[in-house]
Amino acid sequence: MAIVAVRGATPLVDEIELQAHLASLLRLENVGVLLGAGASVPVGGKTMWGLWSEFVEQAPAAANWLLTERFIDAVALAEGNNCVPPNVEELIDTLEIALAEWRRFGRDEVDGLLTARAAIFRAVVRAALLQRDWWASPIGAEADEDHLQHHRAILQKLVAARQPGQASPWVFTTNYDLAIEWAAESMDLQVVNGFLGTHSRRFSPQSFDLGFRNIQARGEARFGVYNIYLAKLHGSLSWREESGQVFEVPASFAWKQISHFLDDDTETELGLMVLPRAAKYMQTVGFVLGELFRRFSEFLSRPQTCLLISGYGFGDEHINRLLRSALLNPTLQLVIYFPGFTGDVAAAVLPAALRKLLSLRNPRVTVVGGGAGAHLDKLSAHLPDPLLYDEEMRRLEKALRNESDDDDAELADVRDLL
Repeated sequence: MAIVAVRGATPLVDEIELQAHLASLLRLENVGVLLGAGASVPVGGKTMWGLWSEFVEQAPAAANWLLTERFIDAVALAEGNNCVPPNVEELIDTLEIALAEWRRFGRDEVDGLLTARAAIFRAVVRAALLQRDWWASPIGAEADEDHLQHHRAILQKLVAARQPGQASPWVFTTNYDLAIEWAAESMDLQVVNGFLGTHSRRFSPQSFDLGFRNIQARGEARFGVYNIYLAKLHGSLSWREESGQVFEVPASFAWKQISHFLDDDTETELGLMVLPRAAKYMQTVGFVLGELFRRFSEFLSRPQTCLLISGYGFGDEHINRLLRSALLNPTLQLVIYFPGFTGDVAAAVLPAALRKLLSLRNPRVTVVGGGAGAHLDKLSAHLPDPLLYDEEMRRLEKALRNESDDDDAELADVRDLL
């Protein structure tokens, strides 16, 4: 079956060629995946476009206030395809700075700013809730066999591809939702996310240097892979800042605050979800997010590394810079699933950062497009099952053995001639 995909400057012929390429990459020493907002859409999440559209629809007064106060341009409120949504996180950042200044000068517009900011927060929270019933019960997501099937499949395949002694796979995400945590927990897969503790889970970055092993296993299986590493680059709905530290709280506890915030329009503070907000960046939040980005950068610099990217719209320039500079690592492989890619590497509709990567024509950069052919379910389907690895390795071993036998026969003939 033909697909829309290129590797460097060379189009891939079909899905079989793409799967073979992915199978070889998953054997590298270090494997990870970067998930953006688009990866959570099948689970009930929203893209930034959907988030902004919902905000404008449900809070028109707040949207118009932002326009009046010149925090957004008129194109942000245009209809249909003419709408150009702002970077929501940058907007929140700007509002935080303005809030600090307006309070200092005692301006009357503070109440309007708080109301508008809270409306944006509610839109962000609704976009990250996924399925509401998952929050009330610890088995909510586990009992749902459909919504998280692609997340589960990707995690299973990444873990199964690891060989004894190889590092556990990494998952980097810009999303605030708990899709990865719920998917992993439903399979009894350990998640190392930077937090340590049982009842009081405090951010402790040294946990990323730890792993799991099976003390009952024998031989190489003793040092197999039993966990994933998770770095939530922009924060999480289950994070809470208190007394200068960041803690992870249970979903049921977080839900009490979330539901109250969503139902009470007079509330202006959520109390959860650490966003990259300038007013607090130099405090604890800056340390946590800075440490997570350091781990991301360090991962990209490792030898023999593969990063799979899905659902990411290339709207975060700090991540784009890391991806570009990471190509200085001569053994790094990038595989990007981007639905808007149609095969034209110079298409104006593509994000500038993606066009830049395509223009390099680097054979270590593979881009898969074609609309629905590049969604999360396709990445899940394209990653080969563990059995395919074994069959492929046996076929390759046999081919090499036959080639070696042919070479030995040729050498024997040469000796006879001499």
